[in-house]
Amino acid sequence: MITVIATLKIKAGTRDDVAAAAHPCIEATRKEAGCRRYDLTSNVLDPTQLVFVEEWESREALEAHFNTDHIKAWREAGKPFVESAVVEIIHATQVERL
Repeated sequence: MITVIATLKIKAGTRDDVAAAAHPCIEATRKEAGCRRYDLTSNVLDPTQLVFVEEWESREALEAHFNTDHIKAWREAGKPFVESAVVEIIHATQVERL
């Protein structure tokens, strides 16, 4: 399984605009093969930070997602609002139970 954490720094006062622009992509992505989770969350301490939390069955499923029309449309729609983005891909190789 692969987890993706994509942290967006957005322009002040645009959180609702970003959420509206992202909504079609979120809905379409949740229907993709290999997508286990795809959520957009907000940072309650920083209204200019939004975080996508994603879980994918494989790197291949994630790569297929990057090539969909809805992710391309979201990237274009988000351009006026997103100042920067940091995307981290986490590969789960071991889980230890306490």
